[in-house]
Amino acid sequence: MNTIERIEKQMIQKSIPSFSIGDTVQVSVKVIEGDRERAQVFEGHVIARRGRNTRETITVRKISYGVGVERIFPIYSPFVQDIKVIRQGRVRRAKLYYLREKKGRNMRIEEKETMMKGAGAAETKTSTTGEG
Repeated sequence: MNTIERIEKQMIQKSIPSFSIGDTVQVSVKVIEGDRERAQVFEGHVIARRGRNTRETITVRKISYGVGVERIFPIYSPFVQDIKVIRQGRVRRAKLYYLREKKGRNMRIEEKETMMKGAGAAETKTSTTGEG
């Protein structure tokens, strides 16, 4: 194990929930304004995930007042306080850059819903939800 891997292993102490492309997440970011600190929440769809270990980043997209807004968050940054998964999306692509051209109802991503059956087997049911 080289020096960089050893340092990265120490930095990955933060636990993040398992999420994938197409999921709707809430990312709480620490914002410093002058001498005050506050948490700012950014909620949107994960359209890209890249990198690995401590260099991993996610791109989150939301629509704010009719304008598309994207932010790139380094997952293991000390400024990212919390990541919550709101909805799990069902997509068939690794990058959802095509959503940039879509508007309204065409931006919807199908939602994965898992329901427990009597014997403990999970059945997957899909429905459509999204912003629009």
